[in-house]
Amino acid sequence: MIRSVKPEDAAAIAAIYNEYVLHTTVSFETEAVSEDEMRERIRRFSANYPYIVEESDGVIHGYCYAHPWKERAAYCRSWETTIYLRSDCVGQGIGSRLMLELIARCRAAGCHTLIACITGDNTTSRMFHEQLGFSSVSRFREVGVKFGRFLDVEDYQLIL
Repeated sequence: MIRSVKPEDAAAIAAIYNEYVLHTTVSFETEAVSEDEMRERIRRFSANYPYIVEESDGVIHGYCYAHPWKERAAYCRSWETTIYLRSDCVGQGIGSRLMLELIARCRAAGCHTLIACITGDNTTSRMFHEQLGFSSVSRFREVGVKFGRFLDVEDYQLIL
């Protein structure tokens, strides 16, 4: 079941996210996020943008949301997407269902373009976004450092 996020989802969402933070280059954060910090992020983003989770039997398997791509007013109809799944849920179609629902909600809310910022070596996410119709539009070389490695970021865009 896909539904809008609730504040009480913060612990499950933080647990999903922190696996990526602590063990992968998918997120450029380097410190685990507390449940309270995640609750605040949920509050901040869900107040103005679509933020959804996929759950069954009370277990959250993944989440995704939109948020401002840039802060300037002229970018107000361009939003960035974020999606994370529990590692044991990858490859089951959950990500596609979540992103298709997010895209529909963004379109209905008046968003014009969605942007996904993906670590250059995250081939799985790049292929996933391409299958959803996103196109690579830019690549920034060695803009992040994590685990002692310089990392690229590639931007993908979907015009709604």
